[in-house]
Amino acid sequence: MATNAIDQTRRMLSLVTYLRERPGARVSDVARAFGISEDELIADLDVLPMCGTSFRGGDLLDIDTDGDRIWWHNPDDVAEPLRLAADEATALLVAARAVATLPGLREGDRQALLRATAKLEAAAGEAAGASSRVSVTFESEGGVFADVDRAIAERRRLWLRYYSPARDELTEREVDPIRLFAVGHTYVEAWCRLSEARRTFRLDRVAEIKLLDAPSDPPPVELRDLSEGLVQPAAEDPEVVIEVGPGGRWVAEYYPHDSAEEQSDGGLRITLRTPEPASLRRLALRLGRDGHIVSPQALADSARQASRQALAAYGE
Repeated sequence: MATNAIDQTRRMLSLVTYLRERPGARVSDVARAFGISEDELIADLDVLPMCGTSFRGGDLLDIDTDGDRIWWHNPDDVAEPLRLAADEATALLVAARAVATLPGLREGDRQALLRATAKLEAAAGEAAGASSRVSVTFESEGGVFADVDRAIAERRRLWLRYYSPARDELTEREVDPIRLFAVGHTYVEAWCRLSEARRTFRLDRVAEIKLLDAPSDPPPVELRDLSEGLVQPAAEDPEVVIEVGPGGRWVAEYYPHDSAEEQSDGGLRITLRTPEPASLRRLALRLGRDGHIVSPQALADSARQASRQALAAYGE
């Protein structure tokens, strides 16, 4: 089952207490206790060493695993009472107040956050006064994130108006959200009812979003391992061949590809696969004289036409 961000945070907080009481716990036992896969547990353990009692990184959790057991090397260091510097207290209070205003946040979570904020204000003393003069306003992506997170938690379908850069158009669609994740940008992976396939949507490209009363019911799908990046072509995706000169060799570094053959002029003949070949038109425009699409022919013709239109626009 997909987990939303708040549920994952709760689990990781419980994980800290669990590991403190069970030094050298087995990965398989911990995963079973929390009802998650071992891969999900390892992903949590990759995050925990970036957490600690100081924003400056002085007292981070020293937790690692050899794949079989989990070791926490400094539990006594981080168990000491938390003492925040004035700037740390200010940053934490400002962030807490900002999160409490997010639309879509469950009321129980909002009230718990407000109670914690009040306790922190009492402990912070004068620093709390300074923080009250600072405010944070979320951009539209923050509201989209909250709506998606709520839809996942309540298992509700979403309606989106979404900008597709590949087609340079806005489309309307209903989706059943599966999970939120971040790879450079924040995305929602969902089952798209328009295309009847799994799709990934970047939150900052969502022009409008609505929670629907219809239940979310995505078909069972295997979650992709995103450790190698967001774009992971499948064998059945259409094949595209691109030839680049020496100035376009960077394409082989940034795009997953099947092959990159050296050319006599110092360039490359790159063969890659993509579920949306039309998205490579922008790559062709970016390359300019440093490269061009060889096949499929329809895509090559489309890229040339887009180049002519761009040149004509500059001419005007």
